[in-house]
Amino acid sequence: MVVPKIWKRLMANVVDVVFLVLLISLVLGSLETTSRSALFIVLLVLYITGVVYMGIVWQLASVISVLEDLKGIKAMIKSKALIKGKVMVACAIFINLSIMFSLIEFVFETMVVHGEKLGMGMWIRVLCGIVCFLLVMQLFLFGLVVQPVFYVVCKSYHHEIINKSLLADHLQVLCGRVCPYQRQQDNQLEQYDV
Repeated sequence: MVVPKIWKRLMANVVDVVFLVLLISLVLGSLETTSRSALFIVLLVLYITGVVYMGIVWQLASVISVLEDLKGIKAMIKSKALIKGKVMVACAIFINLSIMFSLIEFVFETMVVHGEKLGMGMWIRVLCGIVCFLLVMQLFLFGLVVQPVFYVVCKSYHHEIINKSLLADHLQVLCGRVCPYQRQQDNQLEQYDV
């Protein structure tokens, strides 16, 4: 079975382990309280920056693995190369989507999970749960649309050719349908500022 073989890799992410070791050494260390607090804030900022960057690379790699014939590490390398020059745009997209998801999650937890403590009736809590569910679904679908658009923007920024016929053939194999872009000429995208 594959799961037991890769379970350790999934659970022990290098960034998390390094952050945990530094955090424990910081707490148990002999630094002053102000120095400890400053070092903790610096480590926290570095950790969050690393997690956001890895999330961005991973999301673009998932789009690359669907739209191109690259998988795994090759898709991650291609993703990292495509993001160069558009890191701030990618961060803005990732952070905005994460904030929206967190807000919906907060409203759900407050109104639905702990709504009884606030004196809310069952039907109001159910209605809030349905609204939160619909908002999460819309946000999820919006994110799935934004990712390929960002992929095309990155390809445009690096003046890479998008082979429409190859893409149409690839998507036809995945979806089992005929794409309307099949057999059209390839387009070299020009650079646009986004």
